[in-house]
Amino acid sequence: MQRRTLLTLAAGLPVSAFTPLALAAAPMVEIWKDPSCGCCQDWVKHLNQNGFATRVHDEGNSAARTRLGMPAKLGSCHTGVVGGYALEGHVPAREVQRLLKEKPKAVGLAVPGMPVGSPGMDGPAYGDQRDPYDVLLVLADGSTRVYQSYR
Repeated sequence: MQRRTLLTLAAGLPVSAFTPLALAAAPMVEIWKDPSCGCCQDWVKHLNQNGFATRVHDEGNSAARTRLGMPAKLGSCHTGVVGGYALEGHVPAREVQRLLKEKPKAVGLAVPGMPVGSPGMDGPAYGDQRDPYDVLLVLADGSTRVYQSYR
């Protein structure tokens, strides 16, 4: 086994996210989450399966949210940062990719609450239930606008 593969496995990260090609192409999402939260880990898997590399910290979610300028009222169980944008909650990878392409003037994206059917809240335990939800674009003054609706 190659040294890179061993180090990646030891860190608990997906090997596929760290091939030389993926390292050059995959945007890195740094994530702070509760260590015992299963839906957070499922969201990380969703990001990895959709072309993102991830670095996960099992603490500091509230501090990261504050540091990144994400309003507490939009808080969820995990907070991330990619390309200088904050991500709060179960934001679909598709919207993160769009954010990085469009580069709006914003703090980032948020999916308040934990809507069933959003990435990480869509496993077998939820019985194919899908609640409607909005992905919000969070602006510098803390205001939001709907970036994408999922119905």
